[in-house]
Amino acid sequence: MLKFNSGYCMVELILLGSGVGVLSGFFGIGGGTILVPILLMLGFETKSAIGISVIQMVFSSIYGSYLNNKKGTLDVPMVGVIGIGGFLGALLSGGIASYFDDTTLELIFLSFSVFALVRMFFKTKEHRDQREISKSLLFLIGIVLGAISMTIGVGGSIILVPILVGFLHVPLKKAISAGLFFVVFSSIAGSISHIALGGVDYESGIIIGLASLVGVFIGIHLKDKVDSVLQRKLLIGFYLLVVVYLTQRIFL
Repeated sequence: MLKFNSGYCMVELILLGSGVGVLSGFFGIGGGTILVPILLMLGFETKSAIGISVIQMVFSSIYGSYLNNKKGTLDVPMVGVIGIGGFLGALLSGGIASYFDDTTLELIFLSFSVFALVRMFFKTKEHRDQREISKSLLFLIGIVLGAISMTIGVGGSIILVPILVGFLHVPLKKAISAGLFFVVFSSIAGSISHIALGGVDYESGIIIGLASLVGVFIGIHLKDKVDSVLQRKLLIGFYLLVVVYLTQRIFL
């Protein structure tokens, strides 16, 4: 059976991508937060897992943003400024990642996972009136978030959404759509940056990315069938598993 750089066959990669897509669609979060720890558990090297994750996010973010735009929840002018900043910041991500060893990158990812877990326990407060937002500020947010998130192979929306809602008073639905559209810019630039430095298993990333689109369909369907309280508990449980696994992997 056809093998790829990762050593996994096409069927295994398709199953992995479909499973990640289901979880991503069900939990409504970026694929990188799910895919990187799963790849580490399967024995992938840290930098290889990050590279595959970045490529996979290109597919899921473009598809999801297309759906959000059809629903009219995507504020293209606002997100365009953040996205351009994210694109430029993400171009630096491959170089940044190359300066750190695998353990340091895993520590950064662990910190990100702890942040995501803590955020699950607090509801982001929404405001009635959206603030007038400086384009310079949006651009700066994009640069910083693009560089950090793509360095560890995550989309960054889980950080961007609370910033937009809590500090800039953007309505939640618009903020969620903005977060996913931001990933389009950052993941494309991140892919360019990581591939340019070599060593990225882009064949596996493309297969997983295409397969994840099918899983997203299933995950979104399941999400509508499950109570939101149960969904939140399952997501907290998932992040707990990630934190426990990474803690054990790094420190024990």
